[in-house]
Amino acid sequence: MRKEKLQELKRYFEEIKIINSIKKESSGNFIKSEAYDFYLNNNRVITREKLIKGKNDGSAVIIIPTTSEDEILTVIEPRVFTSNTLVSFPAGYIEQKEDKENAAIRELREETGYVSDKLILLDSFYQDEGCSEAFNYIYLALNCKKKYEQKLDKDEIVKYMLFKYNELLELEKMGYIKSGNAKLALSNLKTYRKGR
Repeated sequence: MRKEKLQELKRYFEEIKIINSIKKESSGNFIKSEAYDFYLNNNRVITREKLIKGKNDGSAVIIIPTTSEDEILTVIEPRVFTSNTLVSFPAGYIEQKEDKENAAIRELREETGYVSDKLILLDSFYQDEGCSEAFNYIYLALNCKKKYEQKLDKDEIVKYMLFKYNELLELEKMGYIKSGNAKLALSNLKTYRKGR
């Protein structure tokens, strides 16, 4: 790991670390739940709650942006409910009536200001089929270039950094990459690179 990269990463972690939290009343503005009774063919009835995120089912995209210099663009964000700051990849929800590829292009640009000249779908999976219809898509974005400024939501804090592939593997071993989506995306990247 390049010493200056690790120092920069630690500065970001310190800058956006959570120092306090205050529980507020839940209004259900973004996440809501609906209860259902499911009647099975064997005459059993099971009750489940379904999560609704925003105005959609919570389906999302995860983007692994790579540059022509073979660096990988990551994002560093505070994860408020675990009081962690983690290294991950640009990601976000697919908006109503938006297709998954356009969502990937939009999220990459909003979170980082980078654009890609080619997207490759690496994998797709249910996010949490026990309480949601959300379906996630992992894209590899090739030849990314910085063209715009970040365009973040009001409560969004995103730093971004470029790493070499081997540095990403080191970051995972060091515990900086811990989220399920990031680990699955990185696993797909490993498989993709082996197949080249």
